[in-house]
Formats: sequence, C-alpha cells, structure tokens
Amino acid sequence: MRLLQIFNQYRSQNGGEERAVFDLMALMEKKGVEAKLLMRTSRGLETTLRGKIHAFSSGIFSFSARRDVAGVIADFRPDIVHVNNLYPLFSPSVLEACHRAGIPVVMTVHNYGLTCPTMYHLHRGAPCESCLGGREYWCAVKNCRNSYAESVAYALRAFVARKLRLFMDLVALFIVPTEFTKSLLVRAGFSPDRFVVIRYGVVTNQEPVDAATGTFVGYAGRMSPEKGVDILLRAASQLPDVEFRLAGAGPTLESLVKIAPPNVLFVGLLNDAELTQFYRGARFLVVPSRWYEMCPLVISEAAGHGLPVIVSDLGGLGEIVENGVTGLTFSPGSEADLATKVRSLWETPALCTEMGRNAYRKALQSLHEEVYFRRLMEVYDAAKRLRRGETFVV
Repeated sequence: MRLLQIFNQYRSQNGGEERAVFDLMALMEKKGVEAKLLMRTSRGLETTLRGKIHAFSSGIFSFSARRDVAGVIADFRPDIVHVNNLYPLFSPSVLEACHRAGIPVVMTVHNYGLTCPTMYHLHRGAPCESCLGGREYWCAVKNCRNSYAESVAYALRAFVARKLRLFMDLVALFIVPTEFTKSLLVRAGFSPDRFVVIRYGVVTNQEPVDAATGTFVGYAGRMSPEKGVDILLRAASQLPDVEFRLAGAGPTLESLVKIAPPNVLFVGLLNDAELTQFYRGARFLVVPSRWYEMCPLVISEAAGHGLPVIVSDLGGLGEIVENGVTGLTFSPGSEADLATKVRSLWETPALCTEMGRNAYRKALQSLHEEVYFRRLMEVYDAAKRLRRGETFVV
C-alpha cells in the first residue's frame, strides 16, 4: 500500500498535531508501508499585510496547491491520502485533486477548524460554540482574532469551506479522538456514520514506573492562555509543600514565571529524552485546560509511563481520563477544586500507583503501536470500499 499524508505545519513548534503526523510516518516506515509526507510550513510566513493577504487567499481555495497535489498523486500513485491540517497553504482545494484522481481521503480531525473559524471554540477565556452550525459570522461580530480584518477573513474562510462542502463530500472517513469531537461535527451537519473514534499517541513496550515514587507534580505543554497554566499556578500557591515542575514554552511563559509561587519550577522546552525523564520523575501530571482539548498527547504519554493525570472536566477530557480509575477530573477553571484534587492524590501514593497501572493497561489496549496500526489499516480499507460504493465497516 502507498500512503500520501498532507499536512500544513503550524507557526508554533512541537505541537501535538505535528508530533502525531511525524509519529504516523515513523510507524508506517517501521511497518514497511511506502509513505510520503507532503508538507508546507507556516513558519516564517510573512506577518505583513501582504503575507496575511496571501495566507487568506490561499486558505480559501488554493489553485496552486490543488495543481501541486495532483502532480504528486500522478507521480507517487497513492492508494490512500491522509490529510491533517490544510490551512492556510493547502486549503480544501486539494481534496478536489484527490477526488479527480479517484483516491479516497481519510482525515484526522486534530483541531476544531471544521466547527470553529479560529479552531479553538474559545472566546475571552471561556468555551464558545456561537459559530457552530453555519453561524461563522459570529467570529467577525465577536472579533475573535482581536483584529476585525482577521476575524472577517477567518469567518469567510470557514463559510466558503462549508458552502462548497469539500470536507463533507470529498472526505471518505474522519478519524476523531473523542465522541465529544464527533458530537460537535454532527451538530455542524456532518453525517454521523462517517466517523471513527481513534485516540492518537502511540505507546510502545517501555516498562512503566511506580507513580508513587514520583517527587513532583508535572505539567508538559504549551504556555498559552487556553492551556490554563495560570489556574495551575494559583492551585500550586495553595500547596506550598508540594513541588510543581512545568515543561514547555509559549507566548505567556514570561508572564507566568512572574506570578509563579516559590514551589513551581519552570524547566523549559525539553527534547524527547529529557521529556521521558521528566515523566518518569513525576508522581502525576495535570492538564488544566480551559478549552475543548482534542486529545493531548501528554495524557497518552503519561499513560505510557504509568502515570495518572488530573484534567479539567471539559470537552472530551473526561472520556480520555476515567475519573477515579486512570486519574481525576476537576471543575474547569477552579483552582480551589484543582488544589483539592492535587492534595488528595499527592497524599495517597498507593492510589497513584493503582491509577498509573490502570492508565498503562488501558494504553496498551488502545494506544499500543500494534493496535494503532491495525486500526489505521482498517480505516484505510474501509475508505477504499466506500470509494468503490461498498458498505462502510470498520
């Protein structure tokens, strides 16, 4: 089988979607599948008016991207095209190139770009669904990009994609990480029988740690407003005897360092080896997000090391972390509830061990690379059958 994967790389580095794309390529190579990654990058894209106009126009419908993808398909002759983020340098126009060539398309929904113009379902620090179901104009009305010109542009891009129905009509199957994500897309008008729920985050055979031996509470991720790191810092200030270590970088890092209590240590952006050691030194991790997270890789990675996770009970996070079994949930945005949950888990190390083992066991069942690969092959085969007009079965 030949697989063509298409991905528009984001400006920010080390994001979960980018890692998922590269991990998939590595897995395909390991399994002997002939795979090609067609990638364009938004890094270094001009932030001038000219650059923004180019990104806007190419994001709506890029004739050049459609032509380029058609050329790659003609040369590589893939059996399946697996698309990820297509904005702004590919656009949904590339789906037309796949359709014209008779190649079935599978799309992994890594973000909320199909249901929210800004991809976050977040407005002024709170979840927002105003644009859902054909009301993209709210992005402009609410000025969600903090620039009326950009907000109008994002709203128009989402409107055109919906009206042309390129995603709805030309993608055979969508891979989503949670039932919550599926529910939003169904409410937006997508057919419910076009979705397969598969969490990403490949786990290998590494031996788990005993979570009870961990010496700190960990956070690993981007330092940006939607991640809720400020909530974690306020919770940490209520637990002066507990050490917190935060790994990652991002636009709010400097301001977060200024408000952090003395028991919080920022360890910066870690490479893969350093991140492994970070996980294996923690007692548990916290994901304090204030937005509808898709499927944070940190949760899968923590489970792969045998660690429980505390998450905000928001969006699909409660599906990924089973409250009281593989971790705990807390009331979104509440530093008091988070502090209570951190204290209760920190002071019961035996429970950390039990939850960590449960998380590891579940990860092996659903996230091990062998399971993940088999599920992907089933989805690809089903997409090919759908393209031939046969019944969808996965």
